Amino acid sequence: MTPETIEGYGVRLRPCHLADVPDMVAGCTDPEIRRFMPLLPDPYDEDAARWWIDEGAPAAWAAGGAAYTIADPATDRLLGSIGLTRLSAERATYEIGYWVGAAARGRGVATAATRLLTERAFTAGAARLELLTRTDNVASQRIALASGYRHEGVRRATGVDGDGVRRDLIAWVRLADDPPGPVARLLPDLPDGRLTDGVVTLRPVEPADTDALYRLHSLPEVVANRVPPVAPERAALARRCRLAASRWLAGEAADLAILDAATGTVVGGCALFYDEPATGQAMLGYSLLPEARGRGLAARTVRLVAGWAFGVGVARLWAGTRPDNVASQRVLERAGFRREGLLRGRLPGPDGVRVDSVVYGRLATDEN
Repeated sequence: MTPETIEGYGVRLRPCHLADVPDMVAGCTDPEIRRFMPLLPDPYDEDAARWWIDEGAPAAWAAGGAAYTIADPATDRLLGSIGLTRLSAERATYEIGYWVGAAARGRGVATAATRLLTERAFTAGAARLELLTRTDNVASQRIALASGYRHEGVRRATGVDGDGVRRDLIAWVRLADDPPGPVARLLPDLPDGRLTDGVVTLRPVEPADTDALYRLHSLPEVVANRVPPVAPERAALARRCRLAASRWLAGEAADLAILDAATGTVVGGCALFYDEPATGQAMLGYSLLPEARGRGLAARTVRLVAGWAFGVGVARLWAGTRPDNVASQRVLERAGFRREGLLRGRLPGPDGVRVDSVVYGRLATDEN
């Protein structure tokens, strides 16, 4: 690639120049940008910006990569920065990275720039592009999907913070022969961000739900139905809540908090695990805090999730209960699930024993 200006999708990508210094300093001192780019010089001042323009960016081009300013086509003013790092010349593999200033966020600038540079890179001979995001950088994960990059997996301890702490990074990848356009998600967002029937409300799990879900999953009767039946550590629940949005975007699971619609209080949890995307099958699990039981909230929850899941393409839902969990079996039956059989010794139980599981299923074509 050569440092020529390119335009498209409402943005301009051009080489950096000295007029960018003030906006570059403002962007690279933004706490939100520094949170996800901790290895930027600190402090980031005009000297650091000039070094990048005079030495850093030219070095990126010389190494076979690219370093562009993302500019507003109308004013040519810097909105952010985007570039490529060549990972392997023989394999024509590159990593793409970007940042966008606060004033340009929420306008699709990062997605537009990523799409534009991705297309330019493939035209120039790239075969594979990688976009690495932190597990908690949900905004960047959405940009990856919108730019046609597919979730490929987690690279453990690949990222390094400024204090030397290593972090997992998610790899999003696009190949030269991948179809254009956004990647279709297995689990789209909920309509208006939630599901409700006026009595119960379901919304995606958030980090602030940690205390409520830790209390829930530490109850003896809930622990007995966990796999394995072991009480969770609080740190593990905190991590689950922190990564819930990322797992949803990856199509792995829709982790939901169950709320009393009248008060907004978290009263339980429900999760849909897309265990067999190839066959359109997903598994459902749920539990309520003691003060919410006996009010029909669990059946309402299951009906709401089932309706949404079938509406986004799931063909079959299933759930398993222990043979003695009669209450959960009644919930499933009220929500339109049918008992399908007994799987002997399917689950790990306490003290090394195996526990049977009663399986219930519901098809998208079943009557509610």
